[in-house]
Amino acid sequence: MLHFYSSEKIREMKKTILIFLLVFLTISSASAYMVKYKEDFYKLYHVHYQQYPDDCIENIYWLEKAAQADFCNPQFADFKVENETQWEKYRYLFQMHINLKLIEQHLRLGRTYDKKVAYFYDAPWKEEYLRNIEKALSCYKAGLYYWQEAKLWCEKSNEAKFNFLFITAKQNWEDERERIKTGELNYEKMLNREIKRLEKVREELMSMDSTY
Repeated sequence: MLHFYSSEKIREMKKTILIFLLVFLTISSASAYMVKYKEDFYKLYHVHYQQYPDDCIENIYWLEKAAQADFCNPQFADFKVENETQWEKYRYLFQMHINLKLIEQHLRLGRTYDKKVAYFYDAPWKEEYLRNIEKALSCYKAGLYYWQEAKLWCEKSNEAKFNFLFITAKQNWEDERERIKTGELNYEKMLNREIKRLEKVREELMSMDSTY
């Protein structure tokens, strides 16, 4: 038996087929490139001019994956690796850099929830402020963990065998290493200051009469 379809029905069928093809092509192209190595995950990290909490959370996810992933083969690195010693220092610097970026993202995220000052007229909303303060504190305290990790990898990259070895292709990582070594870059001091301040704000809010 022959079936005859109206022109409207045919257009609907074509539209359905087109959508199916688009979905299939999208899945195929996505599976063609597997995000597997540290360098791949790091490329997914990006900073927006105006960064919202969701952007920070996304970046933290990719940076965490990068920190945990394996390195690609040296021949596929984004600079020319000339020897094993250089490759070793590169790995230490990379891990240090990732942890520094994780601190930055946690600081950005924490500041979106941070209550800089407790005013007397904040009392009616103190519960909401207190919840946000806990989120901010958790971000700042997480930053302290990543700082310890960054310092560990920095120490490894400062071993005597690397004294006259500088990876010029990663000059900003070398600069970060030197700034940590000299104490110019000290996130621990900054984070502890923010935590202490915020804990004081929390105490002030908790002492308020919410029925003000």
